[in-house]
Amino acid sequence: MCTDRDSAVRQKAEGVTVGFYSPLPPARTGVADYGAALLGALRQLGDVRHAPERCDAALYHLGNNHLHAAIYQRALERPGVVVLHDAVLHHFLLGQLSPDAYCEEFVYNYGAWHRGFAQDLWRLRAGSGTDSRYFEFPMLRRIAERSLAVVVHNPAAARAVKAHAPGTPVIEIPLLFSAPELPTAAAALRYRTDIGLAGGGFVFGVFGYLRESKRLMSILEAFRRLYCERPETALLVAGAFVSSDLARAAKPLIGAPGIAYRPHLSEREFWLAASATDACINLRWPSAGETSAIAVGLMGIGKAVLVTESEECSRFPEDGCLRVATGIEELDSLWRQMVLLTSVPGVGRAIGERAAGHVEAHHNLERVAQQYWTALCEHRC
Repeated sequence: MCTDRDSAVRQKAEGVTVGFYSPLPPARTGVADYGAALLGALRQLGDVRHAPERCDAALYHLGNNHLHAAIYQRALERPGVVVLHDAVLHHFLLGQLSPDAYCEEFVYNYGAWHRGFAQDLWRLRAGSGTDSRYFEFPMLRRIAERSLAVVVHNPAAARAVKAHAPGTPVIEIPLLFSAPELPTAAAALRYRTDIGLAGGGFVFGVFGYLRESKRLMSILEAFRRLYCERPETALLVAGAFVSSDLARAAKPLIGAPGIAYRPHLSEREFWLAASATDACINLRWPSAGETSAIAVGLMGIGKAVLVTESEECSRFPEDGCLRVATGIEELDSLWRQMVLLTSVPGVGRAIGERAAGHVEAHHNLERVAQQYWTALCEHRC
């Protein structure tokens, strides 16, 4: 049923050219995959062009890495609607700015009394991937103030934007999920065997780029404890290391019994591996205010997902995922959740079914695309 608001949006959309600025495949980033799915859906609603020189409404996708440098600059020069896939741009700016420019940008965000602190952060930037101070200062003010509106995917990101730019409209839109074509159960079982996992045991999976914030060392230790009691269990670690320090620390542990490692996966193998697992461990700390596409995707295909207990995950239903504490409680909390899943028959399947229902209701592609279209029509250049 069409509402008066839908009709008004369609009328405002007539003749509107939307510029869509995002990395796209084959770029190896989740934002590229997200952008490709959203771009196709938006083109069903109107005239949407990838990176045109001119447009009536602009949608800029920003993440916390160098792939977004040109998009960030254009978004400052020609304001439009910005999508913050990470609500922390600190690491991005560390990689883009000179020492002096970085300190000035920090002062612009947080005041002149922070200049000495900014100089210290620049000097210690080699540890920015694990130092929580770099996550506590997102450095969003400039892009948020310049934008006509900012789209975020969770309440934590919305709060961060409002703290930096109280006058800018903030729109929370759930991270989209586009259902893939899944392999058969027989193919998933063969995949387990091919990579050396237990055929009938409970398999946990860790997916995506591996950095310290994914808590891999805690996951490996928790699995070691579990495996000592339940040697029929297995762990698949699938993803490329982006931290050489983490790679060196994890290498001897990844070779332990019950653990299989795969590097960067093609999309086809990702969904094969996802189907072959019983539960996904998707922890994030410190967090950059992002909603994990991997978590939403695995929930969408009916898998139990273990997530860090955080504001970023607060929209997920309590009975549709398993939450893991942070800090000194993390290891024990994770181990207890893993014991629960491997001890109570059917509990993982039940959690996954509730998760899939939530994703279908709130994250489906058509619903999300319509929310973006409405935002673009209401915040034209």
